[in-house]
Amino acid sequence: MGARAAAIEATRARVLEAAATLWARRWYDDVTLQHIAEEAGVSVQTVVNHFGGKDGLADAVADRLASQAAVNRQAPTGDVAAIVATLFDDYERHGDATVLWIAQIDRVPAAARAAAHARGQHRAWLDRVFADRLPAPGPAREHALNLHYAATDVALWKLWRRDLGLTRADAERAMRDLLTSIDPRKRNHE
Repeated sequence: MGARAAAIEATRARVLEAAATLWARRWYDDVTLQHIAEEAGVSVQTVVNHFGGKDGLADAVADRLASQAAVNRQAPTGDVAAIVATLFDDYERHGDATVLWIAQIDRVPAAARAAAHARGQHRAWLDRVFADRLPAPGPAREHALNLHYAATDVALWKLWRRDLGLTRADAERAMRDLLTSIDPRKRNHE
């Protein structure tokens, strides 16, 4: 990569980081391109040149965060304790920002797109890390995946950690217990 290309990529990364930082703490509508440009140390025109505007930037931030989440969520298949610890590492870092974005999906198209993408990634991750316990493809597997999704959703993390004030250890134990209770291999099927 040449020096010019490296400088362009560094500028782009600064803008993405600035936007992600601001949107992690504030409502989408409360953050302007000027705020993002100032945080990144660039002009508004530079932001527009790189991303086309606020929605394009929001989509790029969502893509960046999704790819980081995929890299950070490495857990061995079937190890419930490791899976939960990995998930909590992610939620402790990004859960509050995720909850803030989810609260905006009905009025911010970029947040809705990001949430849809994240839901698909989370489901695929669950399919991979719980592959040892999920039934063969079909309705039973879909049901089991839906249960695992509900048991590991960021909203449940928020309930335990933020609303009920559980310690991380207690919240992790609760999630492990819930996941153990829904293990399809241990339940009677009707």
